[in-house]
Amino acid sequence: MIGSSHVPAVQGRVRTRIAPSPTGFLHLGTARTALFSWAFARHYGGSFVLRIEDTDVARSNEESVAQILESMRWLGLDHDEGPIYQMQRLDRYREVTDRMLAEGKAYHCYATPEELEAMREAQRARGEKPLYDGRWRPEPGKTLPPVPEGVAPAIRFRNPADGVVTWDDLVKGPISISNHEIDDLVIVRADGVPTYNFAVVVDDWDMRISHVFRGDEHVNNTPWQINLFHSLGAPLPVFAHVPVILGDDGQKLSKRKGAVSVTAYEEEGFLPEAILNYLARLGWSHGDEELFSREQMVAWFDGSHLAKHPAQWDAAKLAWVNAHYLKALPDDALSLLVKAQLARRGIAAPDDEWLGRACALFKDRCNTGSELAGWLAMFFTPVSPSMEDMRQHVADAVRPALTTLAGKLEGAEWTAPGIAAAVKETLVAHGLKMGQFAPAVRVVVCGRAQTPSLDVVLALFPRRAVRERLMAVGPASL
Repeated sequence: MIGSSHVPAVQGRVRTRIAPSPTGFLHLGTARTALFSWAFARHYGGSFVLRIEDTDVARSNEESVAQILESMRWLGLDHDEGPIYQMQRLDRYREVTDRMLAEGKAYHCYATPEELEAMREAQRARGEKPLYDGRWRPEPGKTLPPVPEGVAPAIRFRNPADGVVTWDDLVKGPISISNHEIDDLVIVRADGVPTYNFAVVVDDWDMRISHVFRGDEHVNNTPWQINLFHSLGAPLPVFAHVPVILGDDGQKLSKRKGAVSVTAYEEEGFLPEAILNYLARLGWSHGDEELFSREQMVAWFDGSHLAKHPAQWDAAKLAWVNAHYLKALPDDALSLLVKAQLARRGIAAPDDEWLGRACALFKDRCNTGSELAGWLAMFFTPVSPSMEDMRQHVADAVRPALTTLAGKLEGAEWTAPGIAAAVKETLVAHGLKMGQFAPAVRVVVCGRAQTPSLDVVLALFPRRAVRERLMAVGPASL
């Protein structure tokens, strides 16, 4: 279901961001959020910021950062500012927390993890929602526990005790959550590193982010963040929580379940234009358009027509979209794509003229660059026909004709017409029909029973390779 067609009112300069966590690869859900953020900024002539949220020190790593940056580059989602790293902004977070402590908007909490877990267990046992019980929250007339020795405190935000948090989500519409449903959030851990909900607010404030596109798993974080914005006197961005992408099993795609990295699709020979086109349709539409360019999306993506419900990942649909872009690719670009795919198989690509002809012949049968390279690999490496194909197509009655064809090809003109003439002479000599003979030649030479026009395919091989493969088939039955 697609959301309202109403175009959002946009005031001031648009500034969006994508803020992946470098705890793994950039997966497709984050790539889609990046695309929406990028397209929205480009549509309104604004800025797109890349921020690396690396405060999860234990799990963040440089390899993931490199993969994220490479994925963004390959997709063509160019950023105007960044990458900005949160761990390089610790002084700024400390400055803000010091101010909040001084103003009574935050406080030190000395509760140990063990104490907090015991508190939650007791609440669950009573059938209550686990929430921090405010044991270290200062209140008029309240006596706080003695400060324990040797315990480094966390810093908690003094969340409003009453009232309702409300915002008008660009995707979901109006949302309200009572402050009774949320508690005093830890904004700085005992080790001095800020938590996600705090750092993201300070960052969006400092970076003047006007619109935040992100997955709807963040809806539950938003009330805390809005309260933090208000406590800091910072302007609120517009939130757009886009539905998750579901895998084949109906479960959310994520780094830990079912998701595939963006670079894995690059390695398979998918095209960035196809990935972006397909991702855009998983949660957004423009009429009945299925295929559109990046430039068209920028022209159309004004923040309306965003879906409210999860989209289902469809590998076959992505393959169809990619096939469209593959077939439309200029010859030189297609040759470069296939060269890279052949190199992954340890095959050095030949000259561009041959490669261009080969790609033109086989591309209509392929969805990806990897599939196209799979076809072309038969020209460079020995083929291994299946036993089933050999039994079905290379019958005893056909085997002598394969030897005859090998002889006729020795002196034939090495062109498609010359090869076709040799095949015709062989058919006449052995009383065979093309339907009997051509599949046998294909299986023996190409390793498969179906190919484009036989004479054209054989002309792409070196003469010696075709003759050797034909003569390698003995007369005895399998």
